[in-house]
Amino acid sequence: MRFVVFGEALIDLIPTQERTPAESTWVAHSGGSPMNTAVALGKLGCEVQFLGRLGDDAFGRQLASHIESFGVGLDLAVRTTDPTTLAVVSLDEDGKASYAFHTDGTTNFHWAESEFPEVPADAWLHFGSIGAVLEPTYASVHRFLSSTPNPKSFDINVRPKVLSDREEYRTKVDALLALVAQSGGFGKASDEDLVWLTDSSLEPLDAASEFCRRHGLDLFLVTLGSRGAAAVGPDGIIASVPGRRIEVVDTVGAGDTFTAGFLSAFDGTNVEESLRRGIGASALVCTRAGAQPPTAAELDAFLAS
Repeated sequence: MRFVVFGEALIDLIPTQERTPAESTWVAHSGGSPMNTAVALGKLGCEVQFLGRLGDDAFGRQLASHIESFGVGLDLAVRTTDPTTLAVVSLDEDGKASYAFHTDGTTNFHWAESEFPEVPADAWLHFGSIGAVLEPTYASVHRFLSSTPNPKSFDINVRPKVLSDREEYRTKVDALLALVAQSGGFGKASDEDLVWLTDSSLEPLDAASEFCRRHGLDLFLVTLGSRGAAAVGPDGIIASVPGRRIEVVDTVGAGDTFTAGFLSAFDGTNVEESLRRGIGASALVCTRAGAQPPTAAELDAFLAS
């Protein structure tokens, strides 16, 4: 299976030390949910192209070098003079990450209609996160996706700090899930994404099944933190796998790496096997600082342990 991953590449500024009240030290990690998934697919030995906008500033050059260093192609990427998007990361005492995004006038939010390429007909198209829902380019992104017939997967990856209007967020997600359903693909979200997005008394897995019924999806993946992950359909749970016991450094890139692990194994029928590979890949990335996904050999060894 060939993959094209569409969406944002950005810089995660992760704190390493507070030196004085007026000064701190940060590390600039290459990040962005879709880019993380593309890199993770590359490290797992898949053939993958990244479709995103990359700046010509120092951060943009870093991102391009990082992406290519893991065998991910940039044939479909757009080069631009726009400054690179930044995400300032905060970590709680358990290593869980939260993000403050700096998006105005930056690379990932200036898509022009003429910049979208034709996606190879035999490729699976994965997309997601804030680049799929944030203005001013949501309409352009939606038109691109609606005119691209390839099978698709959509990682919702809710970020309320960049779009706090729950109803607007939900409306856009619904529209994108409808396109995914038409392509025969699947949706993916965390349990926390679904709790915020649905704002209802439904349990996350029930909310995911409701998405399936509403849009005609056969499959929706839900990550459940330390409890593992599940796949649901219109009638409920299809398969579920438990989490792996690990020493967490941080959770940066965990959901993105799960998606790559799942996609790398998925043949349309082997849902439980693919979930296990996704959970294994996600667990390994949580043992490392920043989004550093495993290789196929590392993942095989971990799953065999």
